[in-house]
Formats: sequence, structure tokens, C-alpha cells
Amino acid sequence: MNIAIIAHDAKKELMTQFCIAYCGILSRHNIYATGTTGKMVAEATGLDITRFLSGKQGGDQQIASRIACNEIDVLLIFRDPLTAKPNEPNEATLLRLCDVHNVPVATNIATAEALIHSLARGDLDWRDIVNPK
Repeated sequence: MNIAIIAHDAKKELMTQFCIAYCGILSRHNIYATGTTGKMVAEATGLDITRFLSGKQGGDQQIASRIACNEIDVLLIFRDPLTAKPNEPNEATLLRLCDVHNVPVATNIATAEALIHSLARGDLDWRDIVNPK
């Protein structure tokens, strides 16, 4: 599966710790990330991560385009709900595209853990039937 990860500045360390904890599961999948998040996670975990631009430079839009082309199977986006972001419309686009293309999305660590355990069990294989590539 192709998994995209994005984290707001206040959540980058949490995303890094999440990826360290679930490195064994994530290593069996293709990981894509916005620039800074991808760099931090790759350095901490040794995972091979395809990195796009930073979110502020359009990395979230690069991931959105891959969601629109059915090239992303799962999106993990750790958002900081307490701080307004200038690129919030981009996040709304990401979430809308996930809804349109039936891409499971987690916006917090609790949901991300549920999704990662589903991946480990193979529960998300239904996507190959719903969205053939």
C-alpha cells in the first residue's frame, strides 16, 4: 500500500514517534511525505520515504494530486487543531479528495493507530476492489 504522511509543525515529533513505534509495519509499504516531515521520520527510522516539497511550498498539494489519481491508499495527517494555519484550505481539499476516492484518513494518533493495525491485519485490501489501479 502507498501511505502518505503529513504533520503540522507542532505534531512532527508525534508523527516521528508514531513512525518509530510502527516502523515494522510501515517498512512493508511505500511511504510518501511532505518534505520536512519525511526528512525527520526517515532520519529517525531509516525508512525509505519518497519526499515531496514542504507543505508550505506545495507538498500537500503534490500528495493531493496523487490521491486524485488513486496513487495513495492511506493518508495520515497529524494536524494541530489549536493553531490556525494559512494553508487550511489545502487540508480541506485533501480531506475532500480522500472522501471522493475512498482513502482512509487519520487526523490524529488514535485513528492512525487504528488504521495501522488494520494494515497489519490486511483489513484494507478491499480498496483494490473498490478502486482498481
